[in-house]
Amino acid sequence: MGCAHIHFLEPGVKVNGEYYRSVVLMDMLLPDIHSVSGDCFVFQQDGAPAHRARDTVELLGALTPDFIPPDLWPPNSLDLNPVDYSIWSVMQEKVYQTHIANIDELKHRLVQMWAELDQRHTAAAVGKWRRRLSACVKAQWEYFEHLLR
Repeated sequence: MGCAHIHFLEPGVKVNGEYYRSVVLMDMLLPDIHSVSGDCFVFQQDGAPAHRARDTVELLGALTPDFIPPDLWPPNSLDLNPVDYSIWSVMQEKVYQTHIANIDELKHRLVQMWAELDQRHTAAAVGKWRRRLSACVKAQWEYFEHLLR
């Protein structure tokens, strides 16, 4: 359906539960996701303390159509997040093709490459998710990449 915007936090910001809920989720991510996907998306996140906070879990349970709560998400789950197992590597390859002079140039390139990311790549990454989840269950939530070969 498309990609939401990339958002950058100000340097030095302490991302506690309140900041995560009020700024990151309510001001940035959820409005963008809803504008792209309406009510057709699954929201997942890692185990950062601000993500696991009771108020955060309640908020996401109420405001997202399909939220995977922390108790149903494996603790070491980078291999189950399409951005982590597929999309960031494509982004890195494109962003770092040439020297980056400063943080502003890096931000500009990230935004540009994100906008140019082929939706077919994103769809393919998401399409691999069920197979990866099955492998994760088979490996009893341990490392499972070897089961995908």
